[in-house]
Order: sequence, then structure tokens, then C-alpha cells
Amino acid sequence: MPKRIAFQGELGAYSHQACVEARPGADVLPCDTFEDVIAAVRNGNADLAMLPVENTTYGRVADIHRLLPESGLRIVDEAFVRVHISLMALPGVAIEDLEVVRAHLVLLPQAATFLKQYGIRGEAWPDSAGAAAEIARTGSRSVGALASDLAAEINGLHILARHIEDHAHNTTRFLLMSPEPDTTVRGDHGMITTFVFQVRNIPAALYKAMGGFATNGVNMTKLESYMVGGSFTATQFYADIEGHPEDPPVARALEELAYFTSMLEILGVYPRDPRRD
Repeated sequence: MPKRIAFQGELGAYSHQACVEARPGADVLPCDTFEDVIAAVRNGNADLAMLPVENTTYGRVADIHRLLPESGLRIVDEAFVRVHISLMALPGVAIEDLEVVRAHLVLLPQAATFLKQYGIRGEAWPDSAGAAAEIARTGSRSVGALASDLAAEINGLHILARHIEDHAHNTTRFLLMSPEPDTTVRGDHGMITTFVFQVRNIPAALYKAMGGFATNGVNMTKLESYMVGGSFTATQFYADIEGHPEDPPVARALEELAYFTSMLEILGVYPRDPRRD
């Protein structure tokens, strides 16, 4: 049965696109902040949360690694969205009619070459899909927006140019999160296990903790550290590994990791998306 998915941003945002592609037919719930997305699932207003975690151009999404362990939710799937940028305006408006285009501050530099070519000034907006919606509301014919094709479709705007981003590889990875884990699923392209941990205060603890993954042949695709509790000495690590905790090599590696950690929490076990390749 299609479920209701909460995401951060307005209708037409790339997070909305992730919902449409990952769960076709599902209802969506736009939210103002990531915290609101998590709260919507926890209070029952939505069944799932769609949260961006990293982008190939800009790296880790700020604060998301702090929010995930505190969310009380568990990762049940991952989704990759290719960030294609389209220039849109009201029907009948030409590129030459535009004086300014609006988009989120992160999106504007990604289309810098195109904007310079046409001599169009970029203006930062809180939300790219929101910029498209504002044009539809005000009827301004001198203003365009940089956003997804979905944003143009939702707001009745005309796409003047597609795929104008400077970097052809720009992709955002999202995590689909649920109140309950589902460790019974097995993906056709393998599995990913995501967890957070803190190492014990002993010499070379991290080196020793990582040894179990190497000796058991478990591929670690991500390892990031970040401070917790405002302390320079309390470091938490976020990791992705290939495999399922019930796989013997993974089970042995996690058992060895637990010996060298003061905290270990699995955030999710979910199918590996083939677009990782």
C-alpha cells in the first residue's frame, strides 16, 4: 500500500522528486525543517521520512548526521536523485525577458556558466521550488526560477532550458526512514548497514575497531566523524558497510567493533541501490 512520506521543502523540491521516484503513488507531506519531517513521522502524520544525507558536489548535508541517531527512526531504503536544473518562467516568457532568476543559495552556483552566458542575475531564495511557486503566485514576467522539472509541472511554468547545471555528476543521496526497522528485506544488489559508534578511551581504539572489517572482508563505503555534546574529545562516527548483520563476516566484524566501542547503534539495514555503481 502507498504510504505518506514527509520531506523538507515545498512541492517540487528535489526531496519531493526523491519521494516520487522511490515510492510512486505515495502521498507526500511538505515540511519546513528536517526536524519537522522527523516529528511528522513520530507523531503519525506521515509513515515515512525522506531525508538527504549527502551530495556529490557539496558533501554531507549539514546537521543530518546529528539528527539521525536522535530521531528514533530507522533507515529502510536509500534513493539517489540526479540534480538536473531547469530554468523556468511563466508561459510566453523568453529567456531574454528575464532580469533575475531565483533559486536556493546552493543551486545558483551550479548554473553559473549558463547565467553568465545570458547575463542573468541570480538571486538567493529560501527554497528553489518555492521560488517557482512565487512566480506562479505573483505573475512576474521578468523573474525566472532554477528548480526541478517537477516544480515547473506543479506550478504551471514553462521550461526555457533543461540540464543547465555545470557539473554532470551532481547527485543527492536520500535515506527513507520509518518508525520500525525491517531486517527481513534482502536486496537484489546487496544490502547496506548503517550505524553510529563511539570508541572507548584506549590507545589506537579506532584502528583496532576498524580491523575487524578488514580481516572479515567487509567493505566500508563511508566513515565520518563529528563532535557530539559540544565536546572536542567526544567524537562519534557514522559508517556505512556493505552487507547484512546476519551475514557471518558482518556479524564477526560488528562483534569485534563492539569490544572497542562505548556506544554502538545500528540505524538501518536496507537494500543497496544499484545507482551506487
